[in-house]
Amino acid sequence: MLTVIYRIFHNLISLFTAMAEGGDNRRHPHNLQGVLRLAVEAGAAGDGQAPSVPMSEERKEWLRGALAEISKGQLNEVEQMKRCLAVLQKDGMNTKECEGEEGQRDEEEEDERETALEILSEFCENLDNARDLMVLGGLQLCVSHCVGHVQSGVRWRAAQLLATCAQNMPEVQLHLLAIDALPKLLRLTDSDPHPTVRVKALYAVSCLVREQEAGLRAFVSQDGFSVLMRGMQSEDERLRTKSAFLLLNLLSAHPEQKGTVLSMGMAEQLVSVLRSPHSSFHEHVLGALCCLVEDCPQGLKDCRSSYLGLDELLKHRARDLQGREECQEELDFCKQLRATCFQGQQTDDNGMDR
Repeated sequence: MLTVIYRIFHNLISLFTAMAEGGDNRRHPHNLQGVLRLAVEAGAAGDGQAPSVPMSEERKEWLRGALAEISKGQLNEVEQMKRCLAVLQKDGMNTKECEGEEGQRDEEEEDERETALEILSEFCENLDNARDLMVLGGLQLCVSHCVGHVQSGVRWRAAQLLATCAQNMPEVQLHLLAIDALPKLLRLTDSDPHPTVRVKALYAVSCLVREQEAGLRAFVSQDGFSVLMRGMQSEDERLRTKSAFLLLNLLSAHPEQKGTVLSMGMAEQLVSVLRSPHSSFHEHVLGALCCLVEDCPQGLKDCRSSYLGLDELLKHRARDLQGREECQEELDFCKQLRATCFQGQQTDDNGMDR
């Protein structure tokens, strides 16, 4: 182990010496993770063994200084996050959940809050910063004071921040579930008057439930599938698309949930959505229907119900999509769904059975 550490230090000495002398045109790393990556790269580039000559005190001191300078970037980001949280904290009582107490809004303070959330989102693209924000209590503050704020710009930026932190971070996902972020985000998705808030809230919901078993259980218990159903009937194209896509993803990854959504009348609702003016999100709707009928007798029964008229709808939709390259996947879903539900029941379709 000591040999490995010594070799890394030797690589760092060589690397920073080259940078200092202008002999290396690589970008200087901004955090310790970047330093270690460059050290590994420098070590992999050479075939020599670790040096046998002890490192001089002068070189050790120089390296300590170089590492301290680089690590400042990470420390500075933590300090900036603390300042952002202070901006959000001082406005903590002005939330949407405070009945009618909107008060006088100073435009400059509103900009400060929105800017603080934007800075936090940018910093938390780095997973270490997302974890630090959690430790600092920033996620709790965001859930308790920001997602219900009177200003829509604060609400959607807060949802964006939660999504950024939760994405691919099980530790953060479980923390947000524990502090009841999901019910608030589902309420925003379902009923917020501002369309961007609804879209961003659904994005955050997706980051909490996809590939997260605890999140999915909470989503089901909170009637999340009904929220998706209503989202697909929204007037906002973005919300319709994201709702249908999340439904398709969840059914594909968790076929055990088919019974849950079928008991809600999901098949009928999805067919109803398909009868609305054609949109690109119909591809996801058809994909969800394909999931519901695959190895699922109840799904087949529901889709074959004569009152739905699904067979005729699929025939007409396939004819409309023929020759449109951008709609090929939707056409494939049409063919797959019709073959699964109605193959052998009707043979006079010149466009679908060939």
